Amino acid sequence: MQPRLLSTLLVLALAAVTPASAAPANATVNPPIYDVIVYGDSSGAVTAALSAQREGRSVILVNPTAFPGGMSASGLGASDFLGKRNTFGGIASEFYDAIAAAYGEKYIRSFEPHVGRRVFEKLIADAGLTVVFNEALDRTSGKGVTFVGKRIAAITTLSGRTYRGRMFIDATYVGDLMAAAGVSYTVGREAEAQYGEDMAGVRRGDTKPRVHYTQRDKDHFIKDVDPYVRPGDPASGLLPYVFRIEGLANGQGDRKIQAYNYRVCLTTDPALRIPIGKPPGYREIDHELLLRNFEAGDSRLPALIEPLAGPGSKVDWNNMHAVGSDLPGANWDYPEAGYERRREIEREHETYIRGFLWTLAHSPRVPAAIRTKVAAYGLSKDEFTDNGGWPYMIYIREARRMVGDYVMTQHDCEGKRSAPDPVGLGSFGMDSHVVQHFVTERGFALSDGVIWRVPPKPYGISYRAIVPRRGECENLLVPICVSATHVAHGSIRMEPVFMALGHSAAVAAGAALDRDVGVQDLPYPVLRERLLAAKQILQP
Repeated sequence: MQPRLLSTLLVLALAAVTPASAAPANATVNPPIYDVIVYGDSSGAVTAALSAQREGRSVILVNPTAFPGGMSASGLGASDFLGKRNTFGGIASEFYDAIAAAYGEKYIRSFEPHVGRRVFEKLIADAGLTVVFNEALDRTSGKGVTFVGKRIAAITTLSGRTYRGRMFIDATYVGDLMAAAGVSYTVGREAEAQYGEDMAGVRRGDTKPRVHYTQRDKDHFIKDVDPYVRPGDPASGLLPYVFRIEGLANGQGDRKIQAYNYRVCLTTDPALRIPIGKPPGYREIDHELLLRNFEAGDSRLPALIEPLAGPGSKVDWNNMHAVGSDLPGANWDYPEAGYERRREIEREHETYIRGFLWTLAHSPRVPAAIRTKVAAYGLSKDEFTDNGGWPYMIYIREARRMVGDYVMTQHDCEGKRSAPDPVGLGSFGMDSHVVQHFVTERGFALSDGVIWRVPPKPYGISYRAIVPRRGECENLLVPICVSATHVAHGSIRMEPVFMALGHSAAVAAGAALDRDVGVQDLPYPVLRERLLAAKQILQP
């Protein structure tokens, strides 16, 4: 079938798509047909929709959350690009320029969450972009996605509203639209043998030499810590979030993912500080591994604390060392879980992290110097003001990953292979936080999954890594849950990169519309020319 005939049939079919019978009274009976529909909760969702809007496309951003900008507006103020500010351009660069301007500076890496949100809101307002919030995809089989042939004709949300479009972009952190569209994806860690990656799969912390991690003992246990409920008694069971796994060897694959946390913005300013109390549901045993680690002699403060721009009292508080604010093992089913189960996982993380901070500040089993330091911090009254100072979004470091015709691997990151069709650059270290705490053969707690190695130089991310396999969905782009291995994704998963890939995805969607072809059939030279015109950076 000729492309233009297929396009005509798609438009005719779109006209016949109507909302579900259960649609609310204010739902449009015959909703408009948009050129581009961006479904997403990420920073890349905003840049994708802005790009399409600036190109003159009819576009709508359907956001399953209540705010724009994803993690860049929800606590991840310390942007990770290893100082390589020149590896991204376009709208991503505009965002960081606007952040710097908000502080009267030329360069800012670490910013307050409310400033990130305010910049996104201004970009959206200046463009006149249409955004709908709290519109989550109906993931019930057969309800959320309407197809015509191998193209999505419409998506329907839990509210009953239907959004019809010609091109779709899944810019969620979890890949819900991609999955509902039947696109190939994976969850977890590939085995070392699958792609020949020497950082892949299980990576035990007691490996000698620890070639998969180049930051010495950071993020690892440095003391022997007893993992049993009653010390020395295996029959008493294991502490929470510690696992017994027989035959755990480096290189094994599994469906487990690296730990999540909340990137909390804390302050020492007495005028802004909201004290962190003992949370409802607090159990000391949930923090017993932390306390025993101190008692075993590890006196390191288990936090990566990065100062944020502004008055100087605020920090981005992140996980660090053996037992921190990450909660390994609690999130493994998050990528494919239903919405209510995801809320349960999020609440579990919030309770744990609030309890973690309270324990550090108040438990007599914590070194006095750490108690004093942590007790000085609290949530900030002027951040997340409608949520009690708590971040809106859990930090989804990894979820589903598409499996496309080009899978980004460790070899791309290390420059041993180069994609001939780049749509953005990666540069951050191949990084995974802890995947699980397990019991060693010696009977002590240990971390698995912590990896870190910095690419020798920035590398290109393939266009084929943001589109489904040929023969699958022809009008969908996936710039966040990209086609990449666990190892490569650990480098790609940075907010500036997501913004760049979202921008590139929208440019590709427009180019495919203009040529009336599926996204897999868009000639790369055509796309490259348009990306360069949009000030995207494609070469190191």
